[in-house]
Amino acid sequence: MSETLIQTVPSPLHKKKFFDGNMVALVIIVAAVVPLPLLLESGQESVAIRILIFAMLGLSWNIMSGFGGMFSFGHAAYFGLGAYSSSILLVNFGISPWIGMVVGMAVAAIYGVIVGWLCFRYKLKGTYFALATFAFAEMLRIIVQSSQAVNAAVGYNVPLIKGSSWWLMQFPAGSPNYFWLGLILLTGCLLATIMFARSKTGQFAVAIREDEEAASSIGIPVLRYKLKVIAISASIGAVAGVFYTQFYLFIDPELAFGAYRSIEAILIPVVGGVGTIWGPLVGSVLLAPLNDITAAILRNPPPFLDFLQGQSGLDVMLYAVLIILVILFLPKGIFGSIKDKVTRK
Repeated sequence: MSETLIQTVPSPLHKKKFFDGNMVALVIIVAAVVPLPLLLESGQESVAIRILIFAMLGLSWNIMSGFGGMFSFGHAAYFGLGAYSSSILLVNFGISPWIGMVVGMAVAAIYGVIVGWLCFRYKLKGTYFALATFAFAEMLRIIVQSSQAVNAAVGYNVPLIKGSSWWLMQFPAGSPNYFWLGLILLTGCLLATIMFARSKTGQFAVAIREDEEAASSIGIPVLRYKLKVIAISASIGAVAGVFYTQFYLFIDPELAFGAYRSIEAILIPVVGGVGTIWGPLVGSVLLAPLNDITAAILRNPPPFLDFLQGQSGLDVMLYAVLIILVILFLPKGIFGSIKDKVTRK
C-alpha cells in the first residue's frame, strides 16, 4: 500500500478548523467581486455572469473527474436535467425556480447514480466510462428533442414578469441582481467543493482515484463513495443549468444536452487546474470572455487581421490553441501549476 494512499485516508482523531486558507480565500474573493456589477457596463456584466455559470459547470466536472478520477464526457446531462426540471415546473405549473433547482439537483443526482452504477456494474473504466457518459447524455438529448411532452426541439421560454422577483429569479435586463444571484449560487458551489475536499467522502474519493485496489483492501467501500461523488457532481451541474435558464430565459435540447456543453465542462478545469478547488474558477475567467473577444475581433479586426472579418470559428481556434499551450507548458493547468511550484519551495 502506497504512502500517498495512507496519507489520503482521514484520521478520526484529526479535525480541521472551519476557516482554513480556502475558506479565507473564498470570503476575500466574494467580498472583492460583490460591487463588480455596479462598475460594469451591461455587456460586461453579461460576460461576468457567464463566468459564474462556467465556473459552476467546471466545478461540477472537477469533483467527479478531478477529485474522483472518473473522466466524464457527458456532463451536459446534469446541466440539462437541472435546466429542464426547473423550466418545466415554472412554465407548466408556476413553481419557483428555487424549488425547481432542488428538484433538478435530485433528478440529476439520481440519473448520475443510475448511470454510474450501470457503468461500474459492467466494469467500465477510463475511456469506456467516458464514452458511456457521452452516450447517455446523447440519449437524453435525442429523447428530449423528439418528445412533445417536453416541447421537443422547440424548448422552453421562461415567461417574463413585471419588475423584480428573487423568488422567481427574474429581474429587469441589466439588473445587478442577476450577478449577485449567480454569485450566491457559485459561492454555495465553491463552499460545497471546499467541504467535499475536506470531508471523508472527498478524501476517500482521492484515495480511490490514486489506487482503487489498495483503497478497497483497507476497507473503503469503493462503489458507494464513487456513487456519492457522482451525485454531488451532478447536483452542482444542475445548479448551473437552472441559473443559465433563468438568465437567458430560454432552453432547448441542444443548449441543454449538446456535446458542446460537455466540452465546456471539461475545458474549464483543464485550463485552470484539474483536481484543485480554484482551478475551475481560474479557467472560467479565461474561457468565458472568449466568445465576446472573438466576436469583437471578427466584427472589427485590426488592419493586420483584415482577412478574419466576417469569418466564424475563431473562438474554437482560440480554444484549441489555449488547450495546446496549457498542455505543453502547464500540464497541471494554470492554478494547478502555480500551486505545485509554490508548494515545492
